[in-house]
Amino acid sequence: MKQMEVTILGQSYLLGCPDGGEAALIEAVGNVDREMSAIRDGGKVKARERIAVLAALNLAYALAGRPAARPASAASATPAGEVDIDNLIARLDQALGADGQLL
Repeated sequence: MKQMEVTILGQSYLLGCPDGGEAALIEAVGNVDREMSAIRDGGKVKARERIAVLAALNLAYALAGRPAARPASAASATPAGEVDIDNLIARLDQALGADGQLL
């Protein structure tokens, strides 16, 4: 597993990335950054933690609208293009570090 430095909402994070997963991680980071920026730019929410929670909920809602892919027991074998929400939340918690956990 390699580490990649990414920027979300103007702040750098060092994230672990499995070999071959660079493109998927960059796409995920771009989605999170766009969602968080849109919420921030809306002007009603200022706290980064709240922005992150709202962005996570918006992205999870969008994913819930997709057709069911596989049972939860196959979560370790996430195909390209699909998101393991529990893993994503854990990685966000790790990246936020001193700011506190999302959930």
